[in-house]
Amino acid sequence: MDIFIQIVMSGLTLGAMYAISTISLSLVWGSLNVLNMAQGALLVIGGYASYAAVTAFGLPLAAGFVFALVVGGLVGAGMYYFVIRPMLGKDGFETNVIIATVGLAIIFENVVLKLFGAYPLSQPLALEGGLYIGTSHIPYQKLLIMAVSIVLMIAIATILNRTWMGRAIRATSQNREAAQLMGVPVNLVFSQVLIIAGVLSAISGILLSSITTLSPTMGYDPMLKAFIICVIAGLGNVAGALYAAFALGLFEAFIQFVFGVRYGYPALLLLVIVVLIWRPYGVFGKKRVARQ
Repeated sequence: MDIFIQIVMSGLTLGAMYAISTISLSLVWGSLNVLNMAQGALLVIGGYASYAAVTAFGLPLAAGFVFALVVGGLVGAGMYYFVIRPMLGKDGFETNVIIATVGLAIIFENVVLKLFGAYPLSQPLALEGGLYIGTSHIPYQKLLIMAVSIVLMIAIATILNRTWMGRAIRATSQNREAAQLMGVPVNLVFSQVLIIAGVLSAISGILLSSITTLSPTMGYDPMLKAFIICVIAGLGNVAGALYAAFALGLFEAFIQFVFGVRYGYPALLLLVIVVLIWRPYGVFGKKRVARQ
């Protein structure tokens, strides 16, 4: 039972971290049809912004957290207005934006490397101690990560389903041209999506670095796993991405316990191959038929 509890807690913690980053990636894809290759870099920026706010600027932990969210949102807005928007509607947009966001990721990584160095740093936003379930020790930090993830999921669901902004985002993701004809300001929607993505990435970076360490390259692994989860769930399917994130977190924790840590990532890649053969449009995706 103690082993089972440890596996479940590790899986839920992984799933909670993956869910935040995955929903960010899925939102951008669903509304803009953009594969944001700078997702991992946004995560790094959020983690380091929180670290700098607390250690360099002397802000309280809560203020440092908010500061990182503001920075993430501003970077997301800047990505849209200065990089993505000038490319919209032009030939080769999907390819060009991938190349552009890869370039942004490299720039962001090198800026962080120049400012903070390559040595790993400790995130000050972390809880000490834990509680016991039987003889299993559950760190408070893992419980905090799950709590923050649940609150964010509820907030995103409320925004998408209960607000004008959410309805506009959903309308734009379903049919951009029709939404524009109905008076939806799609450029404003796009900027809002990138701001939300930046904020979510910043939160993900803070939570991830709180149980590992800060480093300029720490965003690569979460970005790849977020992309894997999006593919398995169905690109652009936000609700499906949430379910898939927690399911794959539990799957990875189980594989790591049974076969070893080094087999977790290959198992996810194998699962992607199986899903693409079985359902190329994702587990929660819908097959689309185009009539000529």
